Amino acid sequence: MKLKLSGSETIDVSSEFLWNAIIDPKILKECIPGCHEMNEFANGEYKIVLNLKVGAVGGSFDGKVKLSDQNPPISCKLHLSGGGTLGTGIGFANIIIDEKVKGTSLMSYEGEGEVGGLVAGVGQRVLLGVAKHLVKKFFSSFKTNLLKNIP
Repeated sequence: MKLKLSGSETIDVSSEFLWNAIIDPKILKECIPGCHEMNEFANGEYKIVLNLKVGAVGGSFDGKVKLSDQNPPISCKLHLSGGGTLGTGIGFANIIIDEKVKGTSLMSYEGEGEVGGLVAGVGQRVLLGVAKHLVKKFFSSFKTNLLKNIP
């Protein structure tokens, strides 16, 4: 089952500060919903362990996150893949950072993914709702973690 997501968030930091946060594995680990482990195994590539709940079904996933096409501090591509007790998933997100005014940036994302297995059985509408919820949780946590790290 294929899913597409896009959106944007205004974040009150410079584009350079935002860029450094989005490529920081410590911040990403804290912000990715359900992420319990994130270990670098190659430059810009990480193994992750997630515990997630989709609908009434929960499970664990082992996966990979890779950052590519990096154009600091403007854009990058985030690749995700994994599998676990609920099924499998693969996807990517293009991330664009645009500093609108000094100290305020707009981070836009456009991504698509494909899931299979038990998790796909909950239906596209439910999965899209869960995906939007996870993105909202990511940005909420991301903004909180940015505020902790502003010098």
